[in-house]
Amino acid sequence: MNKIHNNTGMDLATFYRIDINLYPLFIAIFELKSISKAAHMLSITQSAASHALQRLRQQLQDDLFIRAGNQMLPTPFAEQSYPIIKNALQAIQSISLQKHSFEPNMVKTLKIAVHDEIEPIIFPRIFQHFQQLNLAIQFTSIKLDRKTVVADLAAQQIDFVMDLEQNFGEKIQFQALVHDRFVVCTQQAQMSEISYFSSPHIGVSSRRTGLLLEDIYLQRQQLNRNILLRCQHYSTALQILAQNDQAILTLPETILSHLQVGSSLNIFPVPAELPYMKMGMFWHKDLNQNLRHVFLRQQINYIFA
Repeated sequence: MNKIHNNTGMDLATFYRIDINLYPLFIAIFELKSISKAAHMLSITQSAASHALQRLRQQLQDDLFIRAGNQMLPTPFAEQSYPIIKNALQAIQSISLQKHSFEPNMVKTLKIAVHDEIEPIIFPRIFQHFQQLNLAIQFTSIKLDRKTVVADLAAQQIDFVMDLEQNFGEKIQFQALVHDRFVVCTQQAQMSEISYFSSPHIGVSSRRTGLLLEDIYLQRQQLNRNILLRCQHYSTALQILAQNDQAILTLPETILSHLQVGSSLNIFPVPAELPYMKMGMFWHKDLNQNLRHVFLRQQINYIFA
């Protein structure tokens, strides 16, 4: 037995004292910074999670997490231990799943967080595709909150986020599904660079403050627009366009194709340099090898290929 210990570098006799069921909780609290969210993710009560954390603290002889306001922040020992524990759990999970088969009918739910304006572009096509596969899936479209994207994906509160390409951090993966361009909608009969920048504009954003996406690109070229009005939805902006014969709305072409455009409105290319946009799906990188998630990504990619 001693010879085995020397070759492996492990004292196998000590493993009977280790409760491996405590370590997924450690990972969940570390990533979500919350006992209640970790408990919800693991489908246990908050009381059970608190007791399990106490046992793990005793086992590892460290506080592991310190409460700071409404967050649980890791101790230096927990910071050091996190990548080691996560890699070990992923290795164990990989071994346990090697002999498991996956069938599409195992998928029972699909939860997507999506912006209001993108939902009509994405959701009907996804719903139709999976209906044709005869899968009994319960679909849920959730209002997108960009502030909670990383936590919601990590906790598997949602399967995917559908949004314009942006950086949510190294743990979040992105795949483009739709390439889109900005166009101009207005009552004006012609459109030039001069008329574009001298006319009043309607801006659309769900955020209370901050530059619009198109203005970020324009200001990089030292170009500025006169924003007459800022509203939350493109459908609202189109109604206002019908009341103002000089106003201009700049919006993604794909979104415009799903809206009702009045007969008095004309559509033009933007008379300024704006890049193409990428709209696609975001997911947590820890699910890259998850068979259910791989299947869903493949199907969604196929829909928009």
